[in-house]
This record gives sequence, C-alpha cells and structure tokens, in this order.
Amino acid sequence: MRAITYTEFGAAADVLVLEERPAPQPAKGEVLVRLHSSGVNPSDIRARAGGRPGVPKPPFPTIIPHSDGAGIIEAVGDGVSPDRIGERVWIWNGQWQRAFGTAAEFIALPSEQAVPLGDDVSFVEGAVLGIPALTAVHAVLGQGPVDGKTVLVSGGAGTVGHLAVQVAAASGARVIATAKGEAGIKAAQDAGAAHVFDYTDANLAAQILDATGGQSVHHVAEVEFGKNAEVIAQVIAENGTVSAYGSAKDMTPAIPFYPLMFKAVKINLVLIYLLTPQDRGKAIGQLNDLLNSKALTIRISETLELDHCAAAHDIVARGDRAGSIVLTM
Repeated sequence: MRAITYTEFGAAADVLVLEERPAPQPAKGEVLVRLHSSGVNPSDIRARAGGRPGVPKPPFPTIIPHSDGAGIIEAVGDGVSPDRIGERVWIWNGQWQRAFGTAAEFIALPSEQAVPLGDDVSFVEGAVLGIPALTAVHAVLGQGPVDGKTVLVSGGAGTVGHLAVQVAAASGARVIATAKGEAGIKAAQDAGAAHVFDYTDANLAAQILDATGGQSVHHVAEVEFGKNAEVIAQVIAENGTVSAYGSAKDMTPAIPFYPLMFKAVKINLVLIYLLTPQDRGKAIGQLNDLLNSKALTIRISETLELDHCAAAHDIVARGDRAGSIVLTM
C-alpha cells in the first residue's frame, strides 16, 4: 500500500516520505479499512513538528500520521461480524497513541473506532468527523443541553468553531460568536450565530452583554482560553460552564480566578482523544443525529492527493484556510 511516513521531527517537506508498505492485517477485534480520505488537523502538524510538550522524539520508529479518515471496511478480525465488510465508515483516534494513522491506503484498528458513515455524507466530509466535528459537539453539548440558553462560541469561523455554531443553533441555543474580518464574521453568521463580534475589539465583553440585553452567557465553547479568560469572566452567568478546547496563543494563562469562582463557573478542558467511552458514545450519537437532520455544513477548504501531504501540512500550519484540508487516495 502507499503510505506517508516519518521517522524524525522536522519540517513537512523534510521528513514526510511517500513509500510502499505492506498492508496491515486486522487482529482480533479489529477491522481493516480501505481509506478514501485522510483529514489533516493542527494536532497532526504539531505531532510531526515535535511540538507536543514532553515528547522530545517520535514515540515510534516509523509513524504514519493523521487520526481522521473515512473509507470502506475490507476485512475483519476474529470476533468482528463479517457483516461489517463493505460498510462505509469514519475513523476516530486513528493515530492517537498508535504508530500508524490514516495517511495511507489502509488502516487496521479496533472495530469501535470505525463508525458507520451515512450514504449522504461523502468520504471527504467523513474525514472531518473524528476531531473537528466531535470536538464541536462535545464542546457545545458535553456539559448538558443548551436549548433555550445563550451560548458564546469563540472563533466561530474556525474549523471547529464554525461547526460549534451550527451545533448550538440546531440544539436550540441563542448563539453569539466571535470572529475576525468581514469573511470570518459572515461565515459565523451564515452558520447560525445571531450576533458576531470581532474578537480583537477592546470592548468585546460590553458588545456581548449589549447584544443579550445585559443577560449573561450560560455556556462558552472556547478555542483560545488564555486570551479570552478575562472576557469570559465578565460575560458568563453564575453557575455557567466553559468548554475550552484550545489555548495556543497563551499556553500558560493567568486566569481571573476569583471573578470566575464567585460565579461558580465550571471549566472543562476538552481533549477529544481522551473522552470516556460513555462521553464518546454520547457525542457520536449526537453527531449522527445532527448529520441525519442535515443540520451541519462541513466546510472543505481544499483536497489534495496523498503524495501532496507535505503541502497539506503547510496549508494547515499557515492557519489561513476557511475549512478543512483533506487528502484523498
């Protein structure tokens, strides 16, 4: 099979190699998926570049990157029903704590990590479900229903944020979002946000509270916790909740502890790789319901062939895309 591999950290063009490798065989409890697509996420770029804290060298001698993907089950191991052969599926945690991910023509992995994919969802869209879509669903709904509540989505034009706005709106919330630039603000509005504000504005908290008529926000889905902690403390309601899934611009934030404590704010740090089986099952069910009801528009910025993996990594690293980057086989 064709696969992208790397054996050391470095720039994408320097370390990513297209090579021929034997196709894996499914072990007991596993399925073999012929991949049609592989999603490229910022976490994949950090992992390949050596940007994960406390990881000085690659954890495996050879790595096939990427955790997200979609394809068709071609074979099953012992203990898995042969009825799954031929099933369209999407992948979660394809390369999390594993050597071989989805940037290849095949992947063998535990059966539960290959989730049925509806016929009306393309393989390219399926490659966005594992990290971006599940993160959006869990960041919005993981701390309880939002029907009738006011939800603030930070970065509503980003890959996860754009989906989070849609998830919140489809779940009955009044959605306020932040974004930057005319295109970003329009994208968040089109996704279903009732109000969208420039996140660089010095008066952001006042604008949010003015839009709500002075009513505080019940829940925040947050992509830049460190940068936005002060604003959150000003706008969030007593007993409000925050789901923070990123803080890349301030990785060691100082937070307004007492303003948050005296509102009894609950802060949940979201790492989609480490959901409990119960939480993951719930999020997958919620995601499936949203997909079945056609509530989500999955934005694809660009698709590239497998042998252009390094270029795909560079596009994601630049951070100026409007949607996901997906490799096709």
